[in-house]
Amino acid sequence: MESCDLGGRHQGPIWDRKPSPAARRGVIVNIIHTVKGYHSKTIRFLNVAFDSSGDSLLAGDQQGNIYVFDLNGNRFNLVQRTMQACTALAFNLRRKTEFLVALADYSIKCFDTETKELVSWMRGHDSSVSSISVHGSGRYAITTSTDTAQLWDLDTFQRKRKLNVRQSVGIQKVFFLPLSNTILSCFRDNSVFAWEFDTLHCKYQLPTPVEGSVLLYKVFAVTRDGRIFVAGGKSNHLHLWCLESKQLIRIIQMPAKVRAVRHLEFLPDSFDGGSNQILGVLSQDNIMRFIHIETCKLLFDIGSHEEGISTAATSPNGRYIASVMENGSLNVYSVQALTQEANKPPPPTFKIVEDWSKCTSEANKLTMRVTSGRSDRPWKSKGSKIQTRLLKLPMSTSLENKENKLPGGLNKKRLRALLKEFGEYPAKYRMFVWRSLLQLPENHLAFSSLIDKGTHSAFVNIQNEYPIKSRKLLRVLQRTLSALAHWSAIFAETPYIPLLAFPFVKLFQNNQLICFEVVATVVVNFCQHWFEYFPNPPVNVLSMMENVLAHHDKELLQHFIKHKVTSQVYAWPLLETLFSEILTREEWLKVFDNIFSNHPSYFLMFVVAYITCSRAPLLQCNQTRDFEYFFHHRNNLDINVVIKEAYHLMDATPLDIHPERMLDDFIPLTKGQYPVFNKYPKFIVDYQTQERERIRQDEIKYLRERQLAHELEAKAQERKAEDEAWYRKQELLREAEEQRRKILLEEEEKLAEQRQRLGAVKRELKVKELQFLDASRRRFLKYQEDQRQMELKRLDDEIARKASIREQETAAAAQDVEVQRMELESQRQLFEQHLIKDQEAVTKEMKEEVDARQRKVDLEDHLVRRLMEIEREERQKAQIVAEENLAKAEQKRIDTDWRLQALHKLRRDDQDREKCYEEIAKLLHDNRVKEAELLKAMREAEKKKWEEVIQKKAQLEEEQKAATAADKHRKQFLEDKMNDALELAEKLQREDGYFERLRDLKAGRTERGVEQQQVPRSGNICLNDLSALESSSHMSLDRRRELTWQERELMAEVRRLREKLTLQAQTRHPPTRFQATKWTP
Repeated sequence: MESCDLGGRHQGPIWDRKPSPAARRGVIVNIIHTVKGYHSKTIRFLNVAFDSSGDSLLAGDQQGNIYVFDLNGNRFNLVQRTMQACTALAFNLRRKTEFLVALADYSIKCFDTETKELVSWMRGHDSSVSSISVHGSGRYAITTSTDTAQLWDLDTFQRKRKLNVRQSVGIQKVFFLPLSNTILSCFRDNSVFAWEFDTLHCKYQLPTPVEGSVLLYKVFAVTRDGRIFVAGGKSNHLHLWCLESKQLIRIIQMPAKVRAVRHLEFLPDSFDGGSNQILGVLSQDNIMRFIHIETCKLLFDIGSHEEGISTAATSPNGRYIASVMENGSLNVYSVQALTQEANKPPPPTFKIVEDWSKCTSEANKLTMRVTSGRSDRPWKSKGSKIQTRLLKLPMSTSLENKENKLPGGLNKKRLRALLKEFGEYPAKYRMFVWRSLLQLPENHLAFSSLIDKGTHSAFVNIQNEYPIKSRKLLRVLQRTLSALAHWSAIFAETPYIPLLAFPFVKLFQNNQLICFEVVATVVVNFCQHWFEYFPNPPVNVLSMMENVLAHHDKELLQHFIKHKVTSQVYAWPLLETLFSEILTREEWLKVFDNIFSNHPSYFLMFVVAYITCSRAPLLQCNQTRDFEYFFHHRNNLDINVVIKEAYHLMDATPLDIHPERMLDDFIPLTKGQYPVFNKYPKFIVDYQTQERERIRQDEIKYLRERQLAHELEAKAQERKAEDEAWYRKQELLREAEEQRRKILLEEEEKLAEQRQRLGAVKRELKVKELQFLDASRRRFLKYQEDQRQMELKRLDDEIARKASIREQETAAAAQDVEVQRMELESQRQLFEQHLIKDQEAVTKEMKEEVDARQRKVDLEDHLVRRLMEIEREERQKAQIVAEENLAKAEQKRIDTDWRLQALHKLRRDDQDREKCYEEIAKLLHDNRVKEAELLKAMREAEKKKWEEVIQKKAQLEEEQKAATAADKHRKQFLEDKMNDALELAEKLQREDGYFERLRDLKAGRTERGVEQQQVPRSGNICLNDLSALESSSHMSLDRRRELTWQERELMAEVRRLREKLTLQAQTRHPPTRFQATKWTP
C-alpha cells in the first residue's frame, strides 16, 4: 500500500511508483497530512468529493486546506487555504475548475482550482451546513443545515428560494434527484416530500410505513436514475422506496453488529444504466459494507475496528472509493480490486426482513419473513407467538433482596461484603462491577443522537484550555462533553465539568457510551443540588459538609474560620475534581469502589473524612495559599484510613445533619431515552448563553472590521508606495533620456569620421585588387605551360617503364616453365630413392609429396592466372589511359599530335603482348597432351602389376593355412608326451604369433598400397601426378619381390628350429616301445 504524506508541500506526486491495490484490501494510496515542528501533529481530513469525471478528488482538512488530487495524472495541488474547517464540499459544478466549500462560520465560498481565487462568497445560514447538492446541469445548488435549506443560482451566486421549517421538526437533508427537476426534502419526523424545481410546488409525499416498521431516518441515498430511494437511521434496517410508485418495496436488515447507519452511498456501474444495485452502508462500528439490494448479498467491506471510516464518497465512474478515516487520513480504494474478492461466497451477514411488493396494505395481514442470505429454510411468520417460560419468584422473597439484586447476576449486599473484606474490587472485574452497580442502560440510539449533533460550540477549542498530549483522549473528552452539553445546556456553561469528567474519560476512553453514561449517572446521583446556585458553587452541599465537620471536629472548623478559610477552599476543590488531583490512580479507583457501593451521601462523607484525617498538617497552616496548595496537591495520607473514617462518619453522624436526609437515593438512568436534567436556574444559563453568543458575534464583527481596516491600510500603503515608485521612475527616465541624447550626438560625429576613413581605405583596396589580379593571371599562364611540359615528360617515362616491365614478365614466364620441368624430374628421382629404404615411410612421404605437389601446382596455376590477370589489368589500365589521353586530346587541341604518337606506341605494345600470350597458351596445350599420354601408360602398367599381386597373395594364404595345421598337430603331440616341452611350446606359439603379425602387416601394407595408389585418381590429374604414380608402381613391384624372398628364408629358418627342438626332446625322453598289434575283424 502506497502512503503519501503531504507535509508542507503545495503540490507533488501522490505515489512514487505504480500502486498495487490488491496488496492490501484494495487500498491504492493512504494520504496523511503531518506538520513537523517542536510538536509534530497530524491534520485531520474532514470531507471529500469527486468531480463529474470521477478522476479528480477534492479533500478538505480541519485547518481549511483544500487539496485537489488528480488520480490519473498522479498529482496533488493545494488550491486554497480557508483558515477554518470545512463542513461540506461539492466539485461537480458547470465550470469544471470551480468548487463549493461550506465553512464552520456557516458561509459557503466558491473558489477556482486553477487561479486559486475566490469566485463568490454566499451567506444566509444560521447553523452549520451539512450537505451541498448540485443540479445535474451544474447551474444550481442546494445547501442544507438543521434549520433551513437554500437554493442558489451558481451563475449569479444569488439565493433564489429558502425553505424554513419549525425548530421542532428540523431538516435532515434536501437534495436534487438525478436526471430530473425534482427536489427531495427529508425531515426529522420521517416525512419525505418531493418538490417541482421550477415552481417549487409539492409533487408528492411518501406515505408513512405500516406500524411496526417505523424507522427514524438519518441518512439517504438515491440511484443514478432517480428511481430507488434508500433511507436508514438508528437501526440496522434499511428502507427501499420506489419513487415511481411511491411505495416502500423492501426492508433490508443488516447484521446484528450494525446498530445504526451513519452514511449511505450507491456504487455506480458503467453498464447498469443508472439503476445501481450495489449500496455502501457505513455503520456505527466505522465499517462500510457493500451489499446487493436485489440479491441481498454482502459483496465486500472496507474499514475495520482499528482503522475505522468516518465518511466516504464514490466516484461517478465507479472506479474509486474515497474514505476519510477515523485517524484523520484519507484512503483511496480501487473498486476493481475490491470486487475481485466479491465472487467468493460470503457468510450470511444480513437478512431480508420484508418484501413489500408481496404484502397487502393491511398491517394485520403482513407476513414478516426472515431468511438468511444463503439459507433455504422455510419462511417463518413474524406474527406467530414465541413460547416463553416465566420463572416466578417465591412469595417469601423479601423486599431487601429485590433491592440488592443487580444486573448481570450480582448482589449488592455480597459486593459490599467483598469490598469490606478486601477494601477494593478485583481490577479484572472492576469495570463490570461498576456497570452493574450504576445499572447503566446502554442507550445506543439516544447516545448516537447526541453524538450526531457534533461538537458543541462551547468545547470546540477545548484543546487550548486543556492541552492533552493524547489526541485520542482529547477527542473522546470533547465528544463526551459535547454529548453532556447537548443533553443539558447547564453542562456547556459549567467550567468544572471537564475536570469532573476527565477521570472517567481516561478510564473508559475505548467505550464512549459507557463513559458518557457513567458521567451522567455520577452527575445525576452524586452531584445532587450542585447546580441550584449556578454559577456559584453549591453552597447548600458545602453547608452540609460544614455541619458534619463542626459536629465531629469543631477545633479544626474554628481553625478554618480563624484564617478565613471557607468550605469553597477546603471542600469544593475536592468535589469539582472528584479527588483526581489529590489521589493516585489506584487510590482513586479504590475510593470510587466504595462511593459507588454506598449511598450518595458517602461521597460527601469521604470529603469530611479526608479533612479530618489531615487535621495535623492543616492545623499548622496559617496562610490561605497554604490551604489552597494542600487541597490541590497529593498528600502523604493512608487512603484506607480515610475510607474507614468515612464509614465511621456515616454511622456516627446525627440524623438531623446527616446528608442522607437531604439527598435522594440512587436512581439509575432510564432505558431508551435519558432523563431530563433541568435542576439548575435556567434563566441564568440562557442569559450566559446569549451573552456568550453576543460576545462571539461582537468578536467576529470586530475581527472583520479589523481585517477590513488592515486591508484598507495595506491598500493605502501600497498605493503610496506605487506613487513614490512612479515618481522615481519618471525622474530616472528623464535623466536617462538626457544621457542618451548626449551619447547619440557623440556617436553621430564618430560615424561621420569613420565613413570618411572608410572611403579612402576602399579606394586603396580597389587599386591593390587590380594589381593582384594582373599578377595572378601571369602566374597562372606560366604555371599552365610548365604543367604541359611536365605531363609530356611523365608520359614518356611511363611508356618506357611499361615496355621494360612487359619484357621482364615474358622472360620470367619462360624461365618458370623450364624450372617446373626440372623440378618434376628431380622429384621423380627423389621418390624412387625413398621407396627403396622403407615401404611405409615411402608411402607416407609419397602422400605428403603428392599433396605438396598438388599445392605447388595449384600455386603455379594461381601464379600463371595471376600473371594473366595482371596483364589483363595492365591492358585495361592502358586502355583507360588511352581513353583519358583521347579525352584530353579533344579538350586540349594543342597536344593532339603528341597524344596520337603515344596512342600508336601503346597499340603496338598491345599487339606484342597478344603474341606472347598466344605462345604461352600453345606451350601449355602441348604440355597437357604429353601429360595425358603419360597417364594412360602408367594406368596400363599399374593394372598388370595388380594382377600379379593378387595371384601371389592367394599362394601366400594357402601356404599359411598348411603351416598352421602342422603347428597345431605338433603342439598337441608335444603337450601329451613331454611336460618339460611346455616352455618351448609357448615359445613356439609366440613365434607363430609373430608369423601371424607379419602376415597381417603384409596384408595391411598391401591394402594401404592399393589405397594410396587409388588416391590420385580422385583428384585433379596433372603432370606431377602421372610421374609420381608411375615411379610408385615400379618401386612397389621390386619391393614385393624382395619381401617374398625374405619371407621364404624366414619360414625355412623356423622349420629348422622346430626340428632341432623335436630331436632334443626325443633324446631326453625316449619313446615307449609297444608290442606289435594287429587289427582283428
